[in-house]
Amino acid sequence: MSEIKGRVLVVDDELEMRSLLNDFLSSQGFQVFPFNSASDAIQALGPGGRHAADQDLGDIDAIISDIKMPQVDGLEFTARLQTLRPEIPVILITAFGSIETAIESMKRGAFHYVVKPFKLTEMAVNLDRALEHRKLLRDNTALRQEVKRSWGMAGVLGKSPAMKTVFDLVARVSQATANVLITGESGTGKEMVARAIHETGPRARKAFVAINCTAIPESLLESELFGHAKGSFTGAINRKRGLFEEAEGGTLFLDEIGDMNVALQAKLLRVIQERKVRAVGENLDRDIDVRIIAATHKDLKAAIKDERFREDLYYRLSVIPIAIPPLRYRKEDIPLLAEHFLKKYAATNHSNVRGFTKRAVSKLLDMRWEGNVRELENVVERAVVLGTGTLLDEAEILTQDGESPDDFFGSATNSFPTVDELERKYILMVLHKTGGRRDKTSQILGMNRRTLYRKLNDYGVTSTEDAEGSEE
Repeated sequence: MSEIKGRVLVVDDELEMRSLLNDFLSSQGFQVFPFNSASDAIQALGPGGRHAADQDLGDIDAIISDIKMPQVDGLEFTARLQTLRPEIPVILITAFGSIETAIESMKRGAFHYVVKPFKLTEMAVNLDRALEHRKLLRDNTALRQEVKRSWGMAGVLGKSPAMKTVFDLVARVSQATANVLITGESGTGKEMVARAIHETGPRARKAFVAINCTAIPESLLESELFGHAKGSFTGAINRKRGLFEEAEGGTLFLDEIGDMNVALQAKLLRVIQERKVRAVGENLDRDIDVRIIAATHKDLKAAIKDERFREDLYYRLSVIPIAIPPLRYRKEDIPLLAEHFLKKYAATNHSNVRGFTKRAVSKLLDMRWEGNVRELENVVERAVVLGTGTLLDEAEILTQDGESPDDFFGSATNSFPTVDELERKYILMVLHKTGGRRDKTSQILGMNRRTLYRKLNDYGVTSTEDAEGSEE
């Protein structure tokens, strides 16, 4: 028995046309399933559906359907298939051809449109094209699934052994309820990993609530986390639900937990131990069901020795520790990530850039990436925006070196700016030089991290891209 070329549904209320197509397509190596109504075909294509001859339809490759039929016509049939089986290409045939009908059929999702009378060889050509389209869809779906299985998880990409270890940990801990502590340098993707844990676990349908413990002033952080009662302090005109309540049933992500003050750490520890939260200014405890995922770029064990972080809170948070390695230690991931960012920003910026030259990839692999994945994303976005050809070359991969400090001060003071204006320019330059790493920026400036956040917020800088765009 010869191999089946494809499995085709033929839907037509005219017996003569059904028989004609059935005989011809069968002679061409197709397995044909004829139906005299669209209603019967829709029922058969549903879960557990079968042909009238009690044949299992299996995976259908294409459908040929008449347009003019009683009850459910071909256009309505095609529209319903977009919900039921959108992957199956549909070829519509009719004796009443018009431009309007052709346009309407394509709007409903048809793959092709044929007017009677037609040559059977013409139908065979159209059917071959439909099957090729179906094959491409299958291949693309399989490729996406393979990439997702091998190189990524819920938005986190990587094929290095280090990232495969992270993916394995995420897959195992996502089904648990234990707290997770994610460590890694700034820009390594700690929040992305936290989201992956949430989105692949049983809490995925509930909220994922994230807060940066450094970005919120200490005086407001307690209210943000636990909520406050009406009148509990000046400006508290209404009762406010805290983030623990907002995340009920879901996940609360505490980013930069190492910057939380010790007094608030004690209150957080109580919430974790008792699974109850008390709003500021209230005496009522509320039960909570929240999974906590914390993250930090700091060495918490060193902070414990310096009495800047509670040891008991550390062990409550790090039931399951996940360490994300810096990008410079997993160079296998750089081409994969760069390609991902290129496609992302080429689409959003309507760019003709389609890839990198070998020299550009070599330059990407040789760079230090102290700002990690965040810095790589910035570099690729800049290259895509400024790129003029279809391939990005090494000259378009701009490093973070930029101008020298002498050049900076020469240009910055040329117009005799105020001290505040000079400070702003200098802060943004240092932020740019560090690849957007705010912790490194604060160290270089000798500035408290919270003060830096406040100033950047005053400047309207909420991301690395904003900072770079301000002074480049």
